[in-house]
Amino acid sequence: MSHVAPPHERRHVAPKYRRRRIWLTAAVLALVLVVVGLLNRTAIRNYIDELSGNDYSGSGHGNVTLVIHDGESGEAVAQSMVDQGIVKTFNKVYRLILARKQTFYPGSFSMHQQMSAASALDLIAKPETQIVNKVTIKEGLRVGQVFAQLSAATKLPIADFEAFLHKPAAIGVPSSEVSIEGWLFPATYLFGPDLTAKQILTKMAARTVQELDHYQVAVSDRHRVLTLASIIQKEARHAADFYKVSRTFLNRIAINMPLQSDATVSYGSGGTTVTTTDAERADPNGYNTYVHTGLPIGPISGPGSRAIDAALHPAAGSWLYFCAINLATGETVFSTTIAQHEVAVAKFRAWMAANPGWNGN
Repeated sequence: MSHVAPPHERRHVAPKYRRRRIWLTAAVLALVLVVVGLLNRTAIRNYIDELSGNDYSGSGHGNVTLVIHDGESGEAVAQSMVDQGIVKTFNKVYRLILARKQTFYPGSFSMHQQMSAASALDLIAKPETQIVNKVTIKEGLRVGQVFAQLSAATKLPIADFEAFLHKPAAIGVPSSEVSIEGWLFPATYLFGPDLTAKQILTKMAARTVQELDHYQVAVSDRHRVLTLASIIQKEARHAADFYKVSRTFLNRIAINMPLQSDATVSYGSGGTTVTTTDAERADPNGYNTYVHTGLPIGPISGPGSRAIDAALHPAAGSWLYFCAINLATGETVFSTTIAQHEVAVAKFRAWMAANPGWNGN
């Protein structure tokens, strides 16, 4: 049988304890909600923003290019996104930038219109998503060849680059230079689609200055070093030969003997062959090192790092002559006497006879 306690035996919970229990339960629930809210505050805020119309949802549509400039603040980037219709509100995207402590990479990015703030920031979070024009400039190219490659890579008219050929100061090259030949450093470049020809050439000239600074070349020596390095670049093929060619030219300069470099003669006449004619070697232009002693009036190509190093650190030797005896392999003979040199020249002529039509291109 069940037993029911008489009324006077039943336990009663005092009202004050009941209220305390209710408050305790409410406090625990509130604490749980606070913790959950803190852990999911970004998601909750995003949800609220979407409900209130402060943010778009999804990855957007269409295409628009966002340009982020070097050193640009998060505030400026956020405003650009709003101005171009990429995100809906400044406050939403800027709050998210601050919460993420987002790092920005300068460049141009392919974006969409009406993106959620989160998806827009995800898209620019990695530098590999940039829109770039990649171009590799090889050592030893003449400035005209460099212009052609830059134009092909960037789709800018070649005339835009040619306009600065004889305006060295406009791109940061000393105004005393004959042209910007030799000042566009050979390297692989990634150029943003918004850059002008002037900006591109300025970056390349600055890279040359950076290389000269690396080798601690004084400002007063830059012209001489680049000019010598440009000839070495055109005359040498193998790494060790760069330093031998440098020594040979410096030995000649030391005794006031003409350099007699066909590469300089060909440049001065606008030719492209490894051999030159009697008429070309007699022309008195400033690049003809058969007519004039010492270095030509300016660089004849874009020298790379090794050529610059060779100009500064020539090999030890007494050579006054060198001659390539196999243009296919680049094998070169260095000589001290004219008799030794004539033997090498005979080998060169025999090779040329066996390889008619070779033009060095």
